This record gives sequence, structure tokens and C-alpha cells, in this order.
Amino acid sequence: LIDAADVIMVARGDLAVEVGYAEMTSLQKSIIRLARARNKFSITATQMMESMIHSASPTRAEVSDVANAVIDGTDAVMLSAETAVGKHPVLVVEAINRICLGAERHFESEGGACSDLNVRFERIDQAIAMAAMFMATNVSVQAIIALTESGSTAQWLSRVQSSVPIFAFSTNKKSRRRMAMFRDVFPVKQDLRSEDADAVVAEALSTLLSHGAVKNGERVLVTMGDRMCRSGGTNTLRFLRLDKETRERYGI
Repeated sequence: LIDAADVIMVARGDLAVEVGYAEMTSLQKSIIRLARARNKFSITATQMMESMIHSASPTRAEVSDVANAVIDGTDAVMLSAETAVGKHPVLVVEAINRICLGAERHFESEGGACSDLNVRFERIDQAIAMAAMFMATNVSVQAIIALTESGSTAQWLSRVQSSVPIFAFSTNKKSRRRMAMFRDVFPVKQDLRSEDADAVVAEALSTLLSHGAVKNGERVLVTMGDRMCRSGGTNTLRFLRLDKETRERYGI
């Protein structure tokens, strides 16, 4: 099923009916782990914050439930009745957001695929993504910029749990919407369509600096292709320090 699907949703209510409540939690963890191993993104759903249909705050059990799904590696947690018919739709979204951010902040990555240096990759963009995440894990880096048309490089990057935000720049609206589902990925509209890689990198750096996502003196990684604005061409990794020399080089 995972190999055939684009997205995996773990609907715990239906899953519990099929396998029983005693087996549901361990099976949820296994499904998420298998989805990540096959580079498919996953959604954990059903009764995540059920009490907030009526209550203004979640139960401690619900907080643990959401946090554990995040720690397991799910890409998204989904609300249903809580926001569809609940009395506190805004409060529940704010609450689940805080829980997710808290779980990510206190979870230390085990490195995922980056922990094994003997992994063999069939695709260049996958190898570049894993190289970037290995550097991000072992070198002090504040952000990763993925210049991607299809979003595949951002998807590979999101497979490895890390505290480093991934800013995925793309001219393709469909790709940006899809990348919004990827864990730790923040899609950004790329306005410049150019074959000049330096010009595109300059636009990306300028955008992040102007929004305060990165600061002077910080270090970033950039993944991109030699031929810009084309799908499947990521083959380059740049390591940049946002110092005076870099700003002068890119005119920012």
C-alpha cells in the first residue's frame, strides 16, 4: 500500500476497528517508519484533540498523543471534528501548533539515513539531499535553501529529522503547495526565472534576510542544479557564510 500511494494517512479510529486498540499504537509507529523509509509523507489523524470539541484546553493524554506522533516522524497531524463542528476551532489549532513545536524543539534527531555512511543512492538529488543533511547535523548551520522545481529535493531533505529549517524556493505553485506538507519544509515563491544560478541564490538569500529567517554571520547550505528552473536537476551543494564577502559576491 505504501509503495502504491502518494500519501499515507494513519486514521487511528478505523485502524483500531480493524486491528484492535492494543495493536493500534505500535502499528501506527511502524506505518510512519515504513513511509519515511520509502520517502512517502504521512498524516496522523482521528481524535487527536477530541476533548477540545467542547473544552477550551486539551487533556494531558491528548498532548502526549500529538507529541508522540511528531516524535515518531509523522509529517502532519490532522484535526477533523475539532475544527469542523467544535466550539473552539482557533484555540485547538493554536494548541496543536504549540504541541508540535514543543515536541520538535526537544526531540534530538538520531540522524536517520545520515547515520550510515555506507548507504547507496540511486538518484543524484537524493545523494545531494543526504549530504546536505549530514552537514547540517554535524556542522553548525542555521538554514538550508533548496532551489527546486518539482520539490523532490525538499522531500528527500525532509526525510531526515533535524532542527534546521528547510526553505524550498520554487517557481511552481503546485510544487509549493505539495511541499507545504513536508516536515520541516517552508515553501517560498521564487519570482526570478533565470538560468543564472548566482542570481537565483542571491534572490533567495535576500528574501530570507529581509524576513529575518537568517541573519548576518550565520551559515546556510544551498542545494540546486546547474540548469535552473528544471525538474530533477539538483546536483550541487553550496556552503555559505553570510559575511561581508558573501553579501558583496551576491549583491545583497
